[in-house]
Amino acid sequence: MSAPTPPPSRDPLSVGLGSPGETGPTTATPGATPPATGPRSTPAPTRERHTGRAIGRSLALALLIFVTVVLVLFVVFNDQTVPISLVFGDVEAPLVLALLVAAALGGLLVWLAGLVRRARRRNR
Repeated sequence: MSAPTPPPSRDPLSVGLGSPGETGPTTATPGATPPATGPRSTPAPTRERHTGRAIGRSLALALLIFVTVVLVLFVVFNDQTVPISLVFGDVEAPLVLALLVAAALGGLLVWLAGLVRRARRRNR
């Protein structure tokens, strides 16, 4: 006579989660509903953590801090006054102001070019 075989050991964290091929216990309890023979019902979707969004926000914050530090250093080290020749006259202004105005105008041109490109793509 042989000894009874013990039930297979299960991971306590996987209770009720069984693998797709696993059928579960075969003993029925009184008053329990029989298992469905149709397709398995999918559990309600759980809210997943959006790690990609969190990483993107962290990178954006790090970039913002870096640009702010560089901008502050830029302002501190470029404090001399320079002559600026405009179409309608000459002006004396701090170098940092002239460079920031030039950078802002360049950014505006790039943004406008992007708008034109998107509008053309939409019309095709």
